[in-house]
Amino acid sequence: MNRFLVTGAAVVLAMVAGQAAAMGGSAPPPAPVQVERAAPARPGHEGAAGAPTVVRRDTPATHLEYLLATEVTPEELLFRRRAVVVFADTPADPAFTAQMVALETQAGPLIDRDVVVIADSDPADASIWRQRLKPNGFSLIVIDKDGQVKQRKPSPWDVREIVRAIDKFPLRRQETGRMGVAP
Repeated sequence: MNRFLVTGAAVVLAMVAGQAAAMGGSAPPPAPVQVERAAPARPGHEGAAGAPTVVRRDTPATHLEYLLATEVTPEELLFRRRAVVVFADTPADPAFTAQMVALETQAGPLIDRDVVVIADSDPADASIWRQRLKPNGFSLIVIDKDGQVKQRKPSPWDVREIVRAIDKFPLRRQETGRMGVAP
């Protein structure tokens, strides 16, 4: 079983050895993902009323960060991080599980592109992400650093496809110096 544990501003993924997520494969669906809220990992990283905030960093990330939708607002990420928001009506949704495993097992390119994964698998929480983006069942939404929704997908998407989409964003092209000038 895959297990995501939120600790302050990070989620740790512990995967059972040998379990692979082949999206579109004929293997049985992966086990449900469990997202739990835990106490903040480091004192002093709480915002108003004890709510965790996104840790601002000056050095590049070394791991893919996961946050629950109730822990961060879109404004906290504005011009700092790209968000890949994964919605489902339950953490047991096979599409949700497959997407989360795919994001973790292929995290390198996402880390290089300043991506944070926002997980929202409980409609009862009515997070700001759910209110603004209005998902229906499983939904994968890619948001650029400027806060604009760039991609919406109703089914899991391979990390390679997510990375290709991000690399076409104007802000990403500016970051890499590939704006290109017409000849």
